[in-house]
Amino acid sequence: MGLFSKLSNAMNNLKNGFVSAIILCAGASTRFDNEGKSKQLAEINGISVIERTLNTFEECSSINEIVLVVRKEDAESYKTFVYDKGFKKVKCIVTGGATRQSSALRGFKYISKKAKYVAIHDGARCLVTQEIINKVLKEAVKNGIATSASKVTDTVKLSNKDGFIEKTLDRSYMWNVQTPQIFEYKKYQISAYKSKQDGFEATDDCMLAEYVGFKVKLVDTGNENIKITVKDDIKRAEAILASRGDNQ
Repeated sequence: MGLFSKLSNAMNNLKNGFVSAIILCAGASTRFDNEGKSKQLAEINGISVIERTLNTFEECSSINEIVLVVRKEDAESYKTFVYDKGFKKVKCIVTGGATRQSSALRGFKYISKKAKYVAIHDGARCLVTQEIINKVLKEAVKNGIATSASKVTDTVKLSNKDGFIEKTLDRSYMWNVQTPQIFEYKKYQISAYKSKQDGFEATDDCMLAEYVGFKVKLVDTGNENIKITVKDDIKRAEAILASRGDNQ
């Protein structure tokens, strides 16, 4: 990153206010490994998934602090890892809950009182870039809530419960939603606690905002911001890194 870009990011940081990142690593990883080995600890070209993710957030000047949410059984190894790698922005390591939603809320309880924005990110999305983070943050500042996403290119069908096509959906309005998902602090607080109070279960944080009636801006960040879910995704990630000219 050049000097101009660093200065520009620093100015944006001052303008945007304090940004806390909650990085989620508390999933069971059953689709990745039958024995439950954490996919965030798998390596891509010799560097672990979580190290790649943390490196990007650590180096992004728009991010002021990181709260890492992990499985209880992994907590001690993560503490050692964060210390050994010298990640300065990791404020604390928190054990997750039974669901992604509860894990994010646990992380939210530990962010700084200075936070103006909160960025929720999947630890397994290790190909995220500083440019993606800043692009989503810019739209969150403008609109209150924004999420990384990519437009659907396949034809999409809606089925009935028996697996037969009901209708074809207009793909020009269809998106694959990714992370980071960035919220004004108060909007995330209202979304998370209202949903918890009502017993509403969501598969991502945007759903919480939708539930209480907030609008969420979709930000096209391309299709390289993949999530490591199954072992074949490691090969996909290696190919994307190679296309970027990054062999590490």
